[in-house]
Amino acid sequence: MQEQLKPLKEQYESIPIPKELDFIVKQAIKQRKKKTAYLKWVIGIAAAIVVCTTTGVNSSPALAKALSEVPVVGSIVKVLTFKEVVVDEGNAKATFQVPAVTNMTNQSLETALNNKYVEENKKLYDQFTAEVEKLKQNGGGHLGVNSGYTVKTDNEQILAIGRYVVNTAGSSSTTFKYDTIDKKNEVLITLPSLFKDDRYMSLISDNIKEQMKAQMKADDKKVYWVEGAAAQVIDGFKTIAPDQNFYINADGKLVLSFNKYEVAPGYMGVIEFIIPTEAIADDLVSGIYIK
Repeated sequence: MQEQLKPLKEQYESIPIPKELDFIVKQAIKQRKKKTAYLKWVIGIAAAIVVCTTTGVNSSPALAKALSEVPVVGSIVKVLTFKEVVVDEGNAKATFQVPAVTNMTNQSLETALNNKYVEENKKLYDQFTAEVEKLKQNGGGHLGVNSGYTVKTDNEQILAIGRYVVNTAGSSSTTFKYDTIDKKNEVLITLPSLFKDDRYMSLISDNIKEQMKAQMKADDKKVYWVEGAAAQVIDGFKTIAPDQNFYINADGKLVLSFNKYEVAPGYMGVIEFIIPTEAIADDLVSGIYIK
């Protein structure tokens, strides 16, 4: 493994980087060496040098800003369909479409992402086959699963990949997960890494509440479970999660996503809110990603 990592390490060390970034990366490496359990999160990929850089941007706004200023010529990072599995057992049908990120020089991040996508679909497939067996034992029934992906953004800086799962069994449910990648520096961007501190949670949450109420006022067919709405609810939307589903769109805007039934009745489907940049500008680390 060390021999395999040597070329990556040499390539990484040859990049001209600001002193601030160099210091932060070295500190991140020291910290991550003491926290080996964290490496399991990236599916057993033990490329410590690159993983430390990746995890550092997820936890350090300063590192995120520094990385965005590194003069790196990015490869043509793309996403394609790695594998598609179709199952048809009469009343039980499923499609599993596995994406793959390609052309990264950061092989550690590329492998971690692609392993994650394979594992997600393997888990779905195992769950589906188990449910099919139960249906057979209980005299039959209807079951459907559709797992796929969509590329939300693909420009010079950002690659945003959305993976969705639609389950159909009587009623349906839809979930989305997103990965937003800085293609130039080949790092995974997380929501906290975009901001100076945790004020972003209240800034975004307040704006989403305003959007919910404005949409309901303009269209009586729209319903959100939110505090302060005309139709009061017991457990209305209060705040986003620290790692709330998000991506950065082609216009450089932050988009927050909620799964079906998460903040509204099922007929509303998967819901997205584009956050006006002026609402969060004071807490952004920089204007590199969010315009």
